[in-house]
Amino acid sequence: MASLVFFVVRKIHHSLLTLWFGVKHASCQKTLRRASFNSISCFLSCIQYLLPRISMKSKFLHQLYEFMLTRGYAKRTIETYLTWITDFIRFHKFTEPQQMRAEHVEAYLTHLAVRKQCAKSTQATALNALLFLYNKFMECPLPEEMTFLNSKRERKLPVVLTQDEVKALLGRVNKQHYLAIALLYGSGLRLMECVRLRAGDIDFDYKCIRVWFGKGGKHRVVTLSEALIPLLKTQIEQVEQTLLRDLNVSQFAGAWLPAGLRKKYQQRNKTLEWQYLFPSQRLSIDPETKQLRRHHIDEKQLQRNVKRASSDAGITKHVTPHTLRHSFATHLLAAGADIRTVQHQLGHADVRTTQIYTHVLQQGGNGVISPLSRLSI
Repeated sequence: MASLVFFVVRKIHHSLLTLWFGVKHASCQKTLRRASFNSISCFLSCIQYLLPRISMKSKFLHQLYEFMLTRGYAKRTIETYLTWITDFIRFHKFTEPQQMRAEHVEAYLTHLAVRKQCAKSTQATALNALLFLYNKFMECPLPEEMTFLNSKRERKLPVVLTQDEVKALLGRVNKQHYLAIALLYGSGLRLMECVRLRAGDIDFDYKCIRVWFGKGGKHRVVTLSEALIPLLKTQIEQVEQTLLRDLNVSQFAGAWLPAGLRKKYQQRNKTLEWQYLFPSQRLSIDPETKQLRRHHIDEKQLQRNVKRASSDAGITKHVTPHTLRHSFATHLLAAGADIRTVQHQLGHADVRTTQIYTHVLQQGGNGVISPLSRLSI
């Protein structure tokens, strides 16, 4: 978690010295600012002033990162919270969080709604990050009632593919990633739920997949397409062969497990059931435990593959891996599935989130058939 303080002098223009400075920290993006000086002495004075302040901010983020890591927060949650907290600090011109109170949080959230025009869910995520910062990390609870403008930007309707488009897309994906991408549509998995699957999560007897620690830390059981069973069995055999090779490496510490499971099942992480279904091609050092492990594949590989396959298939819609999940839900509803069943399959906490998919099933806008369609032209 080392940080790097960097200073870049652009050039001297009309006796004006321009300096870019910032921090590159392992847990956040670069923070970059610019300053101009009319003399070398001013430049050096600024360096002496900035260095301890930049190091302090980096130390603060490092402590925040370690706080979340030791309490078992998911890596994606840590990244998201750090991003919003860093943006909050940057918005208030790098004022220390200890010196800011509820009114600063309110101003920032209003800024997201008015100037940035963020969606409601985006503003809610930023609020959750700041509540965590003050309530849990700094132990300076924010008031339950805060005054800020709520975002009015509604959630966009999801892009949904037809069954023919799904077939065309799957026919053009890379064979290496076909199974993972097919599961996104066949079981309605989120991208990270798919790449984090373990070999033991597949239940061939009941034709289902057990999803552990999905969004919001929830567990659920989803359907498994019979068409994918032969491919899944072959994939698990390949995982087993990879595991046998890894066991011959003396430093191999087994698959990563959450801290609680790591204590409960001490050596089980070297058994087949706990290995990732889609493992990476090489061993790597786990940043949390500093041990040698085999992680799952990078989700960006699937993102690029889906984008390329949709382009090759001539699909003009904006297609992402999540589009296949949208299509899964819509096609289930079109086939007559109960909306509560679809809600459970998707892992939605609120059925209103699932109801958004019913828009595709309606003919025209809100079920209205245009009178032009009734004319004989």
